[in-house]
Amino acid sequence: MDTTESPNPNRALTNTRFSDLKPSISEPVLEALTNSGFDYCTPVQAATIPLLCSYKDVAVDAATGSGKTLAFVVPLVEILRRSSSPKPHQVMGIIISPTRELSSQIYNVAQPFIATLSNFKSMLLVGGMDVKADVKMIEEEGANLLIGTPGRLFDIMDRVDVLDFRNLEVLILDEADRLLDMGFQKQLNSIISRLPKLRRTGLFSATQTEAVEELSKAGLRNPVKVEVRAETKSLNNSVSGQQLAPSKTPSGLLLEYLECEADKKPSQLVDLLVKNKSKKIIIYFMTCACVDYWGVVLPRLTVLNGFSLISLHGKMKQTAREKALTSFTSLTSGILLCTDVAARGLDIPGVDCIVQYDPPQDPNVFVHRVGRTARLGRQGSSIVFLLPKEEAYVEFLRIRRVPLLERKCADDAPDVVPQIRSAAKKDRDVMEKGLRAFVSYIRAYKEHHCSYIFRWKELEVGKLGMGYGLLQLPSMPEVKHHSLSTKDFTPVDDLNLEEIKYKDKSRQKQRRKNLQAKKEARQQESKPQKVSKTPSAAATAMRKKTAKQRRAAQTVEDEEELAREYRLLKKLKKGTIDESEFEKLTGTDELL
Repeated sequence: MDTTESPNPNRALTNTRFSDLKPSISEPVLEALTNSGFDYCTPVQAATIPLLCSYKDVAVDAATGSGKTLAFVVPLVEILRRSSSPKPHQVMGIIISPTRELSSQIYNVAQPFIATLSNFKSMLLVGGMDVKADVKMIEEEGANLLIGTPGRLFDIMDRVDVLDFRNLEVLILDEADRLLDMGFQKQLNSIISRLPKLRRTGLFSATQTEAVEELSKAGLRNPVKVEVRAETKSLNNSVSGQQLAPSKTPSGLLLEYLECEADKKPSQLVDLLVKNKSKKIIIYFMTCACVDYWGVVLPRLTVLNGFSLISLHGKMKQTAREKALTSFTSLTSGILLCTDVAARGLDIPGVDCIVQYDPPQDPNVFVHRVGRTARLGRQGSSIVFLLPKEEAYVEFLRIRRVPLLERKCADDAPDVVPQIRSAAKKDRDVMEKGLRAFVSYIRAYKEHHCSYIFRWKELEVGKLGMGYGLLQLPSMPEVKHHSLSTKDFTPVDDLNLEEIKYKDKSRQKQRRKNLQAKKEARQQESKPQKVSKTPSAAATAMRKKTAKQRRAAQTVEDEEELAREYRLLKKLKKGTIDESEFEKLTGTDELL
């Protein structure tokens, strides 16, 4: 059909109205759809809703951002409407998703539709909330629809005896591949084993993996497979009248890669942010420690004054995660620094650009990350940073139907590394977070699924250390015991790391106390201890105290070793000692 003559101008939608679907959708649900601004179906909704409403099991494979949530919420509510009014503790439906944020989003999307059912209660069950409070609420008020993460649902089903699953109508597994990747197989099997076999089941994902296929065999009865792909022009097709190749990403998404050395990455990132100040951007990092570090460093750069920078990762408290997500959602322009906790399913309005500062460990996550923009027919862009030795990733993604265009490095990008190092010299918190981020990055890099492309033993840690604004390279085994290149790392001269103070006065005061305690611990250990044949309570208490002090002393020794190696590195650089002496003094000659 010619889209120019279509009554619906949005290319991401079909010409099928929700009111046209067969079996027909009830008036209350149609009214709720209209009130929420939904008149026309997306392809996945047009294909899936009639199947589920006709009591068919489905395995849905559709590009991220294609409207999958409504594709299962609408038929679920329609099926429940046809059932007899449930008793308070009769569970009629369950929706399982991998993360707290996605479960919360589904719960909120579902509320206007659940409200059309009389005497029907839905409940959100996710980690980070008080499980005892959830149990109490279920026991006192009941629950007919459970929406949550596998861990909390499994926990609740173990703790609560009053819930009745015998009449369950619908089970939905959203982001099914991620559910399995995150190690929920045991919980899922346990949950599914308690449910009746005569039910409707829907598996929804942007990437159907072998594990999902296995799960579908176990939980679905003759499922109908629904596969909806965006169409995109093939990049290497030079024939006039270009052919269209199926893509795993939205059609309005511009996919690019930027190849640069590790020590140039922060400058290229900052330049990109400055040139797109009015846009809403999500930046993905490899680890929680990386998010923490860049979350304190970037706001200290002069050129980023006035930018809204928000951090989000899985190790934050649940209330902090919710606050961060709510804050970023409400912004018209701003930057979210996050890990893959925000890679799946989250529908954050108005995201213009996705920056992957670190490529994901799991290549399947690439598609989910970029799917946070260009949703439902809108335009968006995505840029992934690659080191020169990682260029094979471009071909790897092309084979997987995710073609990337090259983006050139900006020649006019100002060097921000000196400013980052200056921030580390002025605040111990920045220095320590930088070291933790650097170490966590290397250890996460070792776990890359594409290890034949991302080879950690070829990492140039010298350039990487400069890119993290480190004042010196840490003495971690991966650096010390392997021949990783430390070339191009310039340690900061005439600096004693021990003298760097916390900018936060209360933290600095506590550090002084800790250092004093460690000093006393060393003095205590150096004194000869009297041996008592009958250990008293006082002696037992002293043993406990000295154990704690010994741990404190060990930390001091580690810091002293770092400082000593730093001094030797400076001597080597100045030519005071040669490489063989340096190796002997640092103990690395024993490894040769």
